[in-house]
Amino acid sequence: MGSERLTLSLALTAALLGVACGPNRTVPPRPIWDGDAGVPTPLGCVPNLDGRIEAHELMPAYDVGASFLLSPTGESREVLTSGVLDPDGTLRWDLGTDYASDVVVRFGAQRVEGTWFASSFPSGQFAVADDPSGALLAVYRLDAAGLFLLGFASRDMDPPEGRTLWVYETPIVVFQLPLEPGASWITVSDVRNATVRGLPYAGRDTYESRVSAPAGELVLPDLSFSQAMRVSTHATIEPSAGAALHRRQSSWLFECFGEVARVVAPEGETQDDFTTAASMRRFGL
Repeated sequence: MGSERLTLSLALTAALLGVACGPNRTVPPRPIWDGDAGVPTPLGCVPNLDGRIEAHELMPAYDVGASFLLSPTGESREVLTSGVLDPDGTLRWDLGTDYASDVVVRFGAQRVEGTWFASSFPSGQFAVADDPSGALLAVYRLDAAGLFLLGFASRDMDPPEGRTLWVYETPIVVFQLPLEPGASWITVSDVRNATVRGLPYAGRDTYESRVSAPAGELVLPDLSFSQAMRVSTHATIEPSAGAALHRRQSSWLFECFGEVARVVAPEGETQDDFTTAASMRRFGL
């Protein structure tokens, strides 16, 4: 080191020491580390991988959205909803293809209390967007017996396309709890004096659901779930006027995450293990 650099270094050191130890300097006390202070807040739900899903593992997180990869309208995709058995005997569903045409949509739960439609759903607890725009909401109740769909309502009381208010006389059992392999259930419910986009509506809906496979691995583009459970649903929508509509879908659920994937078959599909998806929604980034 040259004499100039040595002189500069000593001067800088002296200056720093002078600042730190001057006659009027008060050194603030430093708190002693408290081990408990650094402990993260416990998670509200931790998967226990016990092969079943209970109500506390489906609790909604209010005002916290989750990101899903959504296929564009009109774009069909090949799927294998039955899954395949790996050499070790593990059932595996591969929904991990990364499609450039996917869009990212955030879905979250909001409280029914305080909404314009709250009085129509006295037992309603939370509502979730039923379409990417969020203009239509599905209203739910969750208890130890299951997750129940109570009906639908437009987000706004009087949107430009017209009000929607659809109340099931008997709540639809979306997922019977505890959810476990072999379970099945059917709900038939009438809809009377409903309004759909400002037009009167009445009809009868039948939902037939079953846990159609043992727990297995679900592969998605951004992550995998080791013990996902598949629920197959056949919904029959019978309006009082017009032809009945049939919709089949497969949903995959995982403890504490809820539904992490959903594929819907084209209209007219007759098999639960369908191979073409008219729409696809997957948990992702």
